[in-house]
Amino acid sequence: MNMYTDKRADFYKDRYENRARLIIKCPDQPGIVSAISTFLWNEQANIVSSNQFTVNPKGGEFFMRLDFEYQPGTNVEKLKKEFQEVAERFQMEWRLSLVHELKNIAIFVSKEPHCLLELLWEWQSGDLMANIPVVISNHENSREMVEALGIDFYHLPVTKETKQEIEAKQKEILEDYDIDLIILARYMQILSPTFVEVFKNRIINIHHSFLPAFIGAKPYERAFERGVKMIGATSHYVTNDLDEGPIIEQGTEPVSHEHNVDDLKKIGQSIERRVLAQAVKWHLEDRIIVYGNKTIVFE
Repeated sequence: MNMYTDKRADFYKDRYENRARLIIKCPDQPGIVSAISTFLWNEQANIVSSNQFTVNPKGGEFFMRLDFEYQPGTNVEKLKKEFQEVAERFQMEWRLSLVHELKNIAIFVSKEPHCLLELLWEWQSGDLMANIPVVISNHENSREMVEALGIDFYHLPVTKETKQEIEAKQKEILEDYDIDLIILARYMQILSPTFVEVFKNRIINIHHSFLPAFIGAKPYERAFERGVKMIGATSHYVTNDLDEGPIIEQGTEPVSHEHNVDDLKKIGQSIERRVLAQAVKWHLEDRIIVYGNKTIVFE
């Protein structure tokens, strides 16, 4: 723990001490909202906010994000057990979490620090609702800025020969810090299928193009060669298909014939920073539900 983490934990506990959140996915059918509302009313809970979406009201999938205030002294584990009856009736995939309990995130970064710096600034300013106990990098250049904030830094160089060994070490570190979410802040290494499966829908990447355009390496160079009039960045969950995971957020900026490759990179870095930060915030606030290779994002 460092001073930022301690202060943040106390702030959110005071502000959201008796607030919980339900995330639900199930086949759409009549009575879902009524059953949830009735259950919470019987528990003397008060709904604070509710968002819902159905792919198709006739046989489609139903999604819901709901915040509620429960009575002081409520046994939350008992509440979860009793809600299971409602969940089974409607075939729900669901989770109930306490809003004040902060998620632990690990940031992976390579040489370019702009996305890392954006996340650290958001975290310092209190706009990133999380703990950041560790940063892992295959280069040393970010160590000083990370350790200055009381965050542990691990330098783990990766080669083709050591990749399996390094991933095993990374997993150990992530387990030691009880990590809930991994952020690839321009981490220029491809993760193995085994690693991705362990952290399914818990790894967020930033790709420096407006996917599906220019998948893979050197997108700015390819965009320049193609003469595009707009460039972008895409934040998505990592899957075993390179740059094809469920998209969370995208952003674009216009460019012209007067911009060279370096100009495109500079403009693109600004887009990358804000797109990645926004995606991370939405994940931390439980606003994203993965649906196949798409996402439902409750803004």
